[in-house]
Amino acid sequence: MGEVDSAFIQELEHRPKLNVVEAGGIPVIDLSPLNHPEFYDDPGVLHSLIKEIGDACKNWGFFQVINHGVPSEVQIGIETAARKFFALETEEKRKVRRDENIVYGYYDTEHTKNVRDWKEVFDFTIENPTLLPASHKTEDKEVQELRNQWPEYPPELREAGEEYARAMERLSYTLLELIALSLGLPKKRFNGFFQDQTSFIRLNHYPPCPIPDLALGVGRHKDGGALTVLAQDDVGGLDVKRKSDGEWVRVKPVPYSYIINVGDIIQVWSNEKYESVEHRVMVNSERERFSIPFFFNPGHEVMVKPIEELISEESPAKYKEYNWGKFFKTRKTSNFKKLDVENIQIHHFSISDSSDK
Repeated sequence: MGEVDSAFIQELEHRPKLNVVEAGGIPVIDLSPLNHPEFYDDPGVLHSLIKEIGDACKNWGFFQVINHGVPSEVQIGIETAARKFFALETEEKRKVRRDENIVYGYYDTEHTKNVRDWKEVFDFTIENPTLLPASHKTEDKEVQELRNQWPEYPPELREAGEEYARAMERLSYTLLELIALSLGLPKKRFNGFFQDQTSFIRLNHYPPCPIPDLALGVGRHKDGGALTVLAQDDVGGLDVKRKSDGEWVRVKPVPYSYIINVGDIIQVWSNEKYESVEHRVMVNSERERFSIPFFFNPGHEVMVKPIEELISEESPAKYKEYNWGKFFKTRKTSNFKKLDVENIQIHHFSISDSSDK
C-alpha cells in the first residue's frame, strides 16, 4: 500500500476504538431444513425459519447463516485463488486495473465517504457482460456493456470465481424468498427485479496497517444494493452499528458461515420495515485479512420504490422511486475520487427528507 498518507486518516469522530465489543447477539440461523424436501411440507418449521429471518432483518439488519448448502470446497477454491492473486507484485495486479470506464478488475485506491480505504480489491461481475448506464446523468439513455477482465495468474481464478458466483446466486435467491415471505409477500415477489442483474463479487485484501487507530479497511457505510452475502476469514474485523444503542460491535467469525445484511433496496422495498444498517471494517496491525462479499443487485432498468402491498393509509410510502442503474453508476464513479459533496444515499429519496426542505 506504500507509505501512510493523510488520505487514509479518518475524521476524529469516526476513528475506530481498538476495544470493540464482540457482537455475540447477531443471530446465527441454521438453514439445514432447506436441504430436506420434507421441510416444505412442514408449516411449523417453515414458519419458524421465516420468523427468525424477519426478526433478524428487523432488529439487526444482519445475520449469519450456517448449513447453507454451499460446498466448503467452493469457498476454499475462491479463497485460495484470491490469496495467490493478492500475493502478486503490484505491477502485475495492475495489468487488470479498473477505472471509471472499466468497472471490474483490480483497484487499490477506493474511497468510502471521501476517505481512502486501507485495502485492495478485485471485482468481477456475475452476468458477463453486465449492462449499466453509460452515465449517471438522468437524461443520458445510453447503455454500456461491461465485461470481466481476468488476470493471467492464478489461472484458476476465473473458474473458481464463476463457480462461486453460481453458488452465491442460488443462496441469495433462497434468502430473498425467505425475506419476501417474512414480509407477508409471495415467495417470488422480488425475483423478477433480478433479470439482467448487476450483481458482482469483490475479493478484499486488507494488509497489516501500522495506524489501526486512525484508518479503516472500509469506512462506515450502508450497502446500496438488495442483499450482501459475505465470507470472512478468521481474522475478523467487520463491525456493525447496533440498532438498539448505536454502539459499534464486532461480528465474530464462524467457520464456513456467511454474514448476510439487507441493503438499501430492501429498506425501500419494505418501506422501512427492515433497515439497511451502517457497518465498517477495522484493520489489523499484525495480520492481513481476506473477505469476499457478494453484492446481489437488480437489473439496471429497475425503478426502486416501496412495494405497493406494503403501503397503506397508516403506512404511506416513505421513498420516491429512483432508477437503480443511475444510482449504482453514481456510487461507482464516486469510489474513484474525493468529491466535494456527499456521495448519493437513499435518504436523498426519502419523502420526509424532501418535504422538510
